[in-house]
Amino acid sequence: MVAPRHRCLQHKSMQEQETLNSEHKKDCANCGAELKFKPGSHQLKCEYCGYEEFIEQNKSSFEELELQHYLKVVGENAYTNTIDLLNCKHCGANQHVEENYKSLSCVYCGEPLIREDIEKEGWILPGALIPFQLDTKKAKGIFKNWVSGIWFAPNNLKRAALNPEGLHGLYVPYWTFDANLYAAYQGQRGDYYYENRRVRTKNGYRNQRVQKTRWSQASGAVKGFVDDILINASQKKRRDIPSKIAFWDTKKLVAFNSKYLSGFVTEKYTVSLKEGHHQSFQEAKHTAHNWIRRDIGGDTQRISHSDIKLSDETFKHILLPVYISSYRFNGKEYHFYINGQTGILSATRPYSFWKIFFLILFIIVVIAVIAIFTE
Repeated sequence: MVAPRHRCLQHKSMQEQETLNSEHKKDCANCGAELKFKPGSHQLKCEYCGYEEFIEQNKSSFEELELQHYLKVVGENAYTNTIDLLNCKHCGANQHVEENYKSLSCVYCGEPLIREDIEKEGWILPGALIPFQLDTKKAKGIFKNWVSGIWFAPNNLKRAALNPEGLHGLYVPYWTFDANLYAAYQGQRGDYYYENRRVRTKNGYRNQRVQKTRWSQASGAVKGFVDDILINASQKKRRDIPSKIAFWDTKKLVAFNSKYLSGFVTEKYTVSLKEGHHQSFQEAKHTAHNWIRRDIGGDTQRISHSDIKLSDETFKHILLPVYISSYRFNGKEYHFYINGQTGILSATRPYSFWKIFFLILFIIVVIAVIAIFTE
């Protein structure tokens, strides 16, 4: 049952107040330095004296927000809070940094960002996030292990990779959508059968087994719950998050608390809720077609028509952890990404021309020697 609108707004204002209270930076009780989130825990830690403090968890779990309320009543550019942002003029990424740095670089393209250029923008407050499980030391270790294991790498690449430039922990914005899905369909079921026929070859005739398909009409309906369709809410001029690392266990989401952002960069979404919803429908359509094919059965299927309806749609704005950086080799920049929850890495790399050349030359020599001794 959908809650009345005034209840939604009341809950929202309470959530805003809680978040505003949590935005104040926490100082160390021992030495007064700023506390930062300790990856792999629910604690803040002082990097100077080692003091630790638990992050108080919300008593109520994060909730799914009613989608149609935001799209129709609040509007496409809805927001429930404001955030301090630095906009990169080079790649377009909007970044929020908790620490009081005078200057820093864009996590995507390395362009300088000046603290004085900060602007306030509205955003839909994140409902949840997955905290970082890896600290910077572990992320660098994963990268170095990858470098030591790659083939055909130049000999001096390892020296270049010892100090990757500007390794940043980044919370990437995503929309996640849930809905009940119902799809009526018409199509055809294909069942394979085989026939033998005689074919002519240069050596005469022979029997050949030929696969054919027997088609029959099919229709029906499928329904089910579509859970956590993830849509990347960040559009940049360059450098998307690689699909190889874009898998997180969303069952580990925790209610949003700004204390988890301390020590990391947070990117604001640039894909609107409306556009994210449109993309999620395409994903739901793909899911519906998979269900339809399974429902039709047989060896192959054709879908001639499907009427897909989504109901009870809800959404969340969530933040997901990624380490992002680059390293330079022979004047060229190479990028790498590490999933901040799973440790999965995706990276670009250089190749040694001479190593590949001598390997090919060696293979040619081996083949030539074998050919000589087999004559």
